[in-house]
Amino acid sequence: MTIDEWILLIVAVVEVVNICLLLGLISVYWRNYRKVKNEFSVGLLFFSSTFLLKSILFVVLLGVFLLGGFGAFQHITDDEGGRGPFSLFLLDALECVALAFLFKITWE
Repeated sequence: MTIDEWILLIVAVVEVVNICLLLGLISVYWRNYRKVKNEFSVGLLFFSSTFLLKSILFVVLLGVFLLGGFGAFQHITDDEGGRGPFSLFLLDALECVALAFLFKITWE
């Protein structure tokens, strides 16, 4: 495996962590909605579900790429200096930190 493929594998792991955090948030928001039934809870459910769908699709597409699929992400590894995979990692790591913070304050 090349360094870019290792970074993409790490990105996939971070996305799986994001999926776990989002599932936890959705369960809390669903419980709150069943108790309170307000529009804010519906908005939080929609927000979390959208991020969950994005993360699941991203992991599937990364899996296709890492398993030698159709070259779906070939343009990511073609740039000089390997900034593509590292940029994906930074964005996903930032999303993971934000979701962890949201999960912490939601759980309390």
